[in-house]
Amino acid sequence: MTLDLEAIYIDLHRNPELSFQETRTAGVIAAHLTALGIEHETGIGKTGIAAVIRNGDGPVVWLRADMDALPVKEETGLDYASTARGIDPEGTDVPVMHACGHDMHVTAMLGALEQLQATTDKWSGTIVAVFQPAEEYGSGAQAMIADDVLTRFPKPTIVLGQHLAPLPAGTIGVRSGAQMAASDGLHVVLHGRGGHGSRPDTTIDPVVMAAATVMRLQTIVSRETDPREMAVVTVGSMHAGLKNNIIPATATIDISLRYPNDTARQGVMNKVEHIIKAEALASGATEEPTIEILHTLPPTINDLEATDRLIFAWETAFGEDAVLDPGMFTGSEDVSWLATEAGVPLVYWFWGGVEPEAFAAAMAAGTAEADIPSNHSPFFAPILHPTIERGVDALVIAAREFLN
Repeated sequence: MTLDLEAIYIDLHRNPELSFQETRTAGVIAAHLTALGIEHETGIGKTGIAAVIRNGDGPVVWLRADMDALPVKEETGLDYASTARGIDPEGTDVPVMHACGHDMHVTAMLGALEQLQATTDKWSGTIVAVFQPAEEYGSGAQAMIADDVLTRFPKPTIVLGQHLAPLPAGTIGVRSGAQMAASDGLHVVLHGRGGHGSRPDTTIDPVVMAAATVMRLQTIVSRETDPREMAVVTVGSMHAGLKNNIIPATATIDISLRYPNDTARQGVMNKVEHIIKAEALASGATEEPTIEILHTLPPTINDLEATDRLIFAWETAFGEDAVLDPGMFTGSEDVSWLATEAGVPLVYWFWGGVEPEAFAAAMAAGTAEADIPSNHSPFFAPILHPTIERGVDALVIAAREFLN
């Protein structure tokens, strides 16, 4: 059979699912794997899938694609735009969209497996394809590891993965060493003392405390981090109170932190904790803030030798102009857990999905940030071709490079 990859992509895009809720998506993947005659198991780490193609003796190459979507309302205007809704972990009904390209990741993986299955005369060894849930929560890889994915299936000699990015379609972006930042997500509760809005003097106002904390946190990067180093401190959520004449007892802020290595992480974490506690003290709080680490993601570090091999293979196949160094991304990934837990090299790369002429025009005009929607944007919409084909071919070439 021949998979209709465009139809698969459109179907997945129309029907996105939130992290650890990817039951329909997993069913679609499993159905195509069954049709291709590829051995697989479902329900790993709740909704994950692992597929295996065995082809004699040789290395074991793991390929990884994530499959969850985001609580974003799609505004692309596409005729296959998502109108789906879901329930987030807090029980809130939210819109759902594939705003990060995971639908394209799954599509390219299925296409690559079809090619690899059909060309077993060109390679030998074992391929394990991991369809991972909950990358957006930073916990899907660990969930699959906790469900013994590394012992239930042939152990990898290398882990490979790719991610759609706002680069010109047909290009691949990759670099040796640090490819993506490490990350922590923090949930902070600031404890004040509630009361009537007309009597703020009788309260300890957590709203003011939170506002001061958010503003002070901005100085970590601008005033306390060496400008030659990378760090990001983002407050993505702040909540307090229910009514204009009630001063609440608590306020919450959610913080995203990014850094290139463990040394930088410790420095930024120390400064964040110091500011949060100091602002609470300055506000007269009688209870220390509660700081909860929601997730920790390691830096994505590409193996030097393996990356150089892939760059040469892709340049040979696609031309030197098609492979570029995108610099280190400040976004974060959990794919590294699969490689680090197995003790093997990792190569993780990006491939483009933006119409090349539109990308070139935006770069020439200096309007790329405004005109080229990035991952997590409600306008994120890769062109279908040659994005699908390049994603498939990049995976196939990468897998064969490390198979006999």
